[in-house]
Amino acid sequence: MASYKLGHRKTLVLIGYGLTPVGQVLIALAAGWPLLLLGRMVSWFGKGLRGPLRDAIVIQAVSPETRGRAFGFHRAADTVGAVLGPLLGVALLGLAQGWHWDDAVGPFRFVLWLSVIPGALAVLAFLTLVKDPQHSPNPALKFFSSLRGLPARFKRYLGAVGIFGIGDFSHSLLILAATTLLTTSMGIVHAAQVAGLLYVWRNLVQVAVSYPVGVMADRMGHLSILIAGYVLGALTAVLTALAFWFGIDNIALLAGIFFIAGLYVAVQEALEATVTAEMVQPETLAISYGALGTVNGVTQFISSAIVGVVWTTVSPVLGFALAAGMMVAGTLALLRVRKG
Repeated sequence: MASYKLGHRKTLVLIGYGLTPVGQVLIALAAGWPLLLLGRMVSWFGKGLRGPLRDAIVIQAVSPETRGRAFGFHRAADTVGAVLGPLLGVALLGLAQGWHWDDAVGPFRFVLWLSVIPGALAVLAFLTLVKDPQHSPNPALKFFSSLRGLPARFKRYLGAVGIFGIGDFSHSLLILAATTLLTTSMGIVHAAQVAGLLYVWRNLVQVAVSYPVGVMADRMGHLSILIAGYVLGALTAVLTALAFWFGIDNIALLAGIFFIAGLYVAVQEALEATVTAEMVQPETLAISYGALGTVNGVTQFISSAIVGVVWTTVSPVLGFALAAGMMVAGTLALLRVRKG
């Protein structure tokens, strides 16, 4: 049976960061949906690979009493790039729109190619600036036997996260929803620019509340605050379904949906990892984060595929309504974990 060596964590995180620009290259080259799907899958795989191990590095560098605020600060700093990136993308899209292109997708492809640059810089920054504390007392932990030995309560927690995750669609679909709703009144390029700015707004909300959410969780309990975040996630899906039902093209109302989305993502990304740390032993922390990352990665792919397929074949209302139903079910399952 293969061993899972924590000494290789930094290398694996670097590979995870490196797969993101590779995915962007594939998307920039795409002429149809197969290469787009492959690009997204490569990026998702990279995120799933780097996230759990990076979280293990972070949590071993702080005390248990400050985990919430540490992860809140980490997520806020991480999201600053997600604010600046779309802003720059919107500006470049507007600039490129005035140039001569052979087809309508030329400006979008140009922006995608430029997005490869910060992805490559992220790999270089992690390589040169980050050190792995390697506090684990068991550097040759057996992976599958360790999964079987994880606490039953943590397994129930993973089940709840998985159920919620089946409804937790990628927010690329939220951007597409705003673009679709605004296109009739604005045109496709202007609608895409506004949708990009709405996503920037969502990220600004996440930056602003991530650290306060962590502080609140340290004081009130991480699991309780995470449940509240899941409720906001279900509300985001419900409101998006209603926006399509009523054909809303009001920017202020759409900004309200993106605001709630920013709140719930801030809670989810900061606290799913800290709740995990509360439920497992230190020597199984990296394995537990790997399990959490796997559940999140697989279910987000399933969710986005379901919402996208139902949107295309039936209606966006039903797609987002189904997502909301799964999110509600996951929230109820998490409530049972807390009571247990």
